[in-house]
Amino acid sequence: MTTARPKRFYTTVTIEPRPEGFAILLDGKPVRTPGGSALLLPGRNLAEAIAREWQAQREHIDAQTMPILRLANTALERIPHTRAGVIAQLLEYGQHDLLCYRAEAPASLVTRQAEQWQPLLDWISATYRITLTPTAGITAIAQRGESIAALKTQLGALDDFALAGVSAATALTGSVVLALALFAGRLEASATFRLASLEETFQAEHWGVDAEAEARLQRIAQELADIAAFLGLVRDRLS
Repeated sequence: MTTARPKRFYTTVTIEPRPEGFAILLDGKPVRTPGGSALLLPGRNLAEAIAREWQAQREHIDAQTMPILRLANTALERIPHTRAGVIAQLLEYGQHDLLCYRAEAPASLVTRQAEQWQPLLDWISATYRITLTPTAGITAIAQRGESIAALKTQLGALDDFALAGVSAATALTGSVVLALALFAGRLEASATFRLASLEETFQAEHWGVDAEAEARLQRIAQELADIAAFLGLVRDRLS
């Protein structure tokens, strides 16, 4: 059953600075989150990006075309009440990060993963002292306790907006390392997608493209681009 999209009910979209942040006004009335709280953004650029999403709506309002707003709503409504749980989930990803689980064969895939994934593990070790050990095959290995503790410290230092974006990127890629690299500006969206889909790309090169798999990868690429845009706005505010 398809939910009817609400009609656009406003003409003007403006931004109003307030002591608590930047509000977005539709015909002079402030936008609220789905839960009814005031939508107050911590940076003007972030507010302007969401204002553009509202302005771009046509006859009907389509929430699927407003990814920055959706992530901001998550940051304002979900993260403050579930920070510990969100961080715990991200630590689980750290224990079993995509970049740590390498193929055993063929040799060309093994080499490609080592050449393209290892620099990110080296980067997060040098930058945050989070040293994760890679392995071959699917058998789970335990990461060192001090590395997971360092990851917890780094995640805990993120504000609600950064944590919302990092959480979304991690769930999409299977790698908290890639998510943190995306937030830090170490990777762009396209590179993050390429690294996250490295094995799928390899398989497609050798066995051909499956239409369903290709559609899924295109969706992931677009979602990562949206998350990267959100994280870039959050990062710019903090710099």
